[in-house]
Amino acid sequence: MSLDTLITANAVVNGLKATSKKHLLQELASHAASLCELDERAVFDALLERERLGATSVGDGVAIPHARLANIDSVYGIFARLTQPIDYDAADEEPVDLVFLLLAPESANADHLKALAKISRLLKRPEMRSNLRGADGAEAIYSMLTESHMRAA
Repeated sequence: MSLDTLITANAVVNGLKATSKKHLLQELASHAASLCELDERAVFDALLERERLGATSVGDGVAIPHARLANIDSVYGIFARLTQPIDYDAADEEPVDLVFLLLAPESANADHLKALAKISRLLKRPEMRSNLRGADGAEAIYSMLTESHMRAA
């Protein structure tokens, strides 16, 4: 599974402003609602419910908030680079500035897990995080994310 099946160029948000984890999830829900024609409140509630189970940060300034929704038919992703890192209740206590939102149908168990694993492996690579943080804009970020499967070992 390559990331170009999960994310489109218009699903990359460069310079997202968020002041807290809750504010970030609200902003991501808003973007998801407009891109995927979903109910913003339903997305936000699903993300909050998942966060109550445990923070979705993976360390090193990265979070992968995710949720399953009844009213979508495929897995969707949105990537955001924040203007300022925020507290995300991360286990490593590092503030988060790189976020990959993943939304999946309730029935997409295997696809959901494969997508989470792919994103996690990609964003655990120090050089990828550094490149994403230093990228010139949304187009460059999108290229890095979607072309990464060709460079990954």
